[in-house]
Amino acid sequence: MEKLIKGLRQFQSNYFDTHHELFEQLAHGQKPRVLFITCSDSRVDPNLITNAKVGELFVIRNAGNMIPPYGATNGGEGAALEYAVQALGIDQIIVCGHSNCGAMKGLLKLDKLREEMPLVYDWLLQAEATRRLVKENYSTLSGEELLNITIAENVLTQIENLRTYPVIHSKIRQGKLSLNAWVYQIDTGSVFAYDATRHEYVAPASPLQPLDPEELLPPSPGHPASWLSPEQADRIYRGSSTY
Repeated sequence: MEKLIKGLRQFQSNYFDTHHELFEQLAHGQKPRVLFITCSDSRVDPNLITNAKVGELFVIRNAGNMIPPYGATNGGEGAALEYAVQALGIDQIIVCGHSNCGAMKGLLKLDKLREEMPLVYDWLLQAEATRRLVKENYSTLSGEELLNITIAENVLTQIENLRTYPVIHSKIRQGKLSLNAWVYQIDTGSVFAYDATRHEYVAPASPLQPLDPEELLPPSPGHPASWLSPEQADRIYRGSSTY
């Protein structure tokens, strides 16, 4: 706590004092253009990763960077999502998973959580689509390879879930909203974005390509994603036509 209080004082005397104009503007309202959905993991800092200023990102964080499908729950994720798109006029949404994700590790060992952490167990049940997809399509993988593909597939599952929200579906059809899938590698600082045209995770381009299933092209055989094994990439390719 002493360290946090010291940091607070440094913020007030250094950063705040040199950014008076910015905070005066923010005091009257926020105008973020990006909704950043990511994990609660302390190693993932959206503003640090993107070098974004205060007020530029609207952030939703939870274990596993998950957005339950529309109507599945009355949790805060749906309300925050609706507010971001409808009230704030967000035009870009990023779902960002990350390497070595504890939530995805838990998802792969879900039964063990039932007694030890029942609330975590209940929350991860909402990722059943990811768990089943991985279980039924990656039976030959294990360890880090299995975890990596679970992380990658889970991000794409959340993109699917986002599309179930009426406000999201409407904005996409109007060309006013883009969905983007990222994975952040903690050990290297690299970020890989799912490219809907090339069907692979690559370094993100600018502007980001929207994940619109009507624009997806057939995958290129034998052209693995940048950070996944050929077996993992093959599943992403074969499954991507449904996203």
